[in-house]
Amino acid sequence: MAAPPYPWLKPAVLVGGLSPLALLALQFVQGTLGANPIERTLNQTGMLALIFLVASLACTPLKLVFGWTWPLRLRKLLGLMGFAYASLHFLTYAVLDQGLALEAILEDITKRPFITVGFLALVLLVPLAVTSTHRMVRRMGFPAWQRLHRLAYVSASLGVVHFVWRVKKDLTEPLVYGGVLALLFVIRVAESLRKRRARAETAVSTPSA
Repeated sequence: MAAPPYPWLKPAVLVGGLSPLALLALQFVQGTLGANPIERTLNQTGMLALIFLVASLACTPLKLVFGWTWPLRLRKLLGLMGFAYASLHFLTYAVLDQGLALEAILEDITKRPFITVGFLALVLLVPLAVTSTHRMVRRMGFPAWQRLHRLAYVSASLGVVHFVWRVKKDLTEPLVYGGVLALLFVIRVAESLRKRRARAETAVSTPSA
């Protein structure tokens, strides 16, 4: 059996993806995160979660537009790293910021819209992470698995809204992510319409028995 192309790709992405976390942990321990280390940690983990989630959603559009197949090998890894950083983002808020005060956390989730949408984005990622294995794909069947994993677009969209409502003033960065996400969604919708049109044309051209 031939060796897969770019055998270094996944390890390189994994190491690169974990490097910001290692640096963040080192800076936290050394006390070099500035005057508000918790806020700095929240900002960085939230940003990394959104970056990796959008990157995972870009894998299929890259194949559709450029014909590249190698991004598909990274899709699951990027999605799981996005989930991991989103979980760290929430744990930083719940443990370090709120001290696991459940009543205060629940009040924030129910009464502060930007926390509500951020928490919902994380909740939607949970079933996607749980069903990310090949075994779960076989167990669910690919069509059902594919429908479930479309929630990734919903989660990413909620992440962008969470980002917009958090920064409030300078919306440049969150709107860039929103624009990229919208472009990826348009590409996927266009491909779906193309396939539907091709199936319809095939059905029309195929003579009935």
